[in-house]
Amino acid sequence: MTRHQEKLTRFCAAFIDELALSGLKHIVISPGSRSTPLTMLFDNCPDIKVWMNVDERSAGFFALGIAKACMEPVAILCTSGTAAANYYPAIVEAKLAGVPLVVLTADRPHHLRDVGAPQAIDQIKLYGDQVKWFKEMPPQSDEKHTLQFVRKMARRAYSVSAASPKGPVHLNFPFEEPLIPSPDMDNLWTKGHSGSFYYENELGSIPEHQLFPLLHDIQSINKGLIVVGPVTNEEAIPYINAFAKQCGFPIIADPLSGMRSGDHDKTQIIDMYDAIFREPSIPDLLASDGVIRFGAMPVSKSFSTYLTKVEPKTYLIVDEKGSWRDPTHLSTQMIGMSPISFCQLLTSTLQMTKNDRWLSQWININRDIQKRVKDYSEEELWFEGQAFVEVLNEAKPEATLFVGNSMPVRDLDTFFISQEKKIHPMANRGANGIDGVISTALGAAAVRPSVILVIGDLSFYHDMNGLLMSKCYDIDITIVVVNNNGGGIFSFLPQAKESDRFEALFATSTDLEIEYAARMYKGKYSNPTTWQAFRKELQLANDEPGLKVIEIQTNRQENTSIHRKLWDDIQDIVKARLIP
Repeated sequence: MTRHQEKLTRFCAAFIDELALSGLKHIVISPGSRSTPLTMLFDNCPDIKVWMNVDERSAGFFALGIAKACMEPVAILCTSGTAAANYYPAIVEAKLAGVPLVVLTADRPHHLRDVGAPQAIDQIKLYGDQVKWFKEMPPQSDEKHTLQFVRKMARRAYSVSAASPKGPVHLNFPFEEPLIPSPDMDNLWTKGHSGSFYYENELGSIPEHQLFPLLHDIQSINKGLIVVGPVTNEEAIPYINAFAKQCGFPIIADPLSGMRSGDHDKTQIIDMYDAIFREPSIPDLLASDGVIRFGAMPVSKSFSTYLTKVEPKTYLIVDEKGSWRDPTHLSTQMIGMSPISFCQLLTSTLQMTKNDRWLSQWININRDIQKRVKDYSEEELWFEGQAFVEVLNEAKPEATLFVGNSMPVRDLDTFFISQEKKIHPMANRGANGIDGVISTALGAAAVRPSVILVIGDLSFYHDMNGLLMSKCYDIDITIVVVNNNGGGIFSFLPQAKESDRFEALFATSTDLEIEYAARMYKGKYSNPTTWQAFRKELQLANDEPGLKVIEIQTNRQENTSIHRKLWDDIQDIVKARLIP
């Protein structure tokens, strides 16, 4: 058996096995060469019945009939080229009639597309809006992360197809020759399988047959974490807090979660988690066996690294968007319902044996780090993190703090220590881009009082024309521009040490004169050079209408050095707490 054959077989078997585990019972296959790997392995799968139909148009409607009768997803599979086009009428009918179909099309590999190869047409999003979801599958591999991804896509295909409103989904598989798999491989159907049951529920409730396994999974967690990512509904905060208390788990609170400020109990909130996870030994010293995440992934990259290393046995994602936001591919359950509904249901039914030592470890470490961060802020060093300390101190109660991406949102993560004064954090964390930030913040300011935007100089440049809206509609907003003359976040990345052309290729200094942009849009401009002067400008801005632009000029090298010194100090604190 060749290495290519091994990778091909593991890849396809993982996909088919996960479809079977999801509940797929039927597949209608039309014969063809390029679809050989999937055809042969579907034929060897004991849990899925194969129906052969030589006419793809008829096959599509035949599968439609099975799906209508069973009221559950049915798969169809064909080779590349016009064979896939013949599915179109049945897919249109499935879309309009709300019938769940999982459409699988084989395709030529990328290097044989658009070069005149036979049976090669453009199959990317071939069915357009007639399908609920489309996925181009990656080249075949049996690497662990690829098999995890493949299984997630199989689960997602089945779940999205079955979710209301039901309908067709499409996955396209580019296959490289040779195409013959090896169905006799050992552990063919279990490679990469976690043994967990996934589901997505869009009805705001959990059926009884799913609730009891869920309760068992949560009750089996000994060292759990509640993770709250960026949320749009702060009304969920007390419900999440009550659920965390019921479980006895620490709350990993993203700076955009809304959990770090307000009058709710913050005993279990871990706001210094990003700094904690930066310590390389943490996955060994504080390894969680169960994670329950609400909303999107947190800002922190160190948290993602921790998850990947720990690979918790139970990883539940409660996400009412139902968008499968799991870049780690480690989730064991996807629950498509609101955090409020989930917490209300589970808090009233869950019986937990709490691990008090686990919780106290997190609370004590977090408290030590908070103290160190506060000590740094009292030194009033001139660096970017201090700007957030000052802004948070001077902001009015119920103020909205909008933060730009790249370094600002990460500094907010580090320096936003839990407090009683309610602050409403906001950011554009959908695509995490630096464009349109000013315009978005002004949109928020048009309907909310006391909006402060903290933004980097490049993000400011990208959306300077957005300032016109403040001038035209007399929108009140305070904009703090952290100007380090370029892309400051790149100074923290490996390329800062690898290239003698770093400044030209990554830092991209622009020498912007921020004052002229502020003046052009009739804004008030200031450029304080001490924190005392900065505080005075913030205080004046709180009571002054219109556009206020406060520029802070910093040095990228000094800023990086101060950040690294703080992180090193924090690692020493973590080690002192955990290592005998």
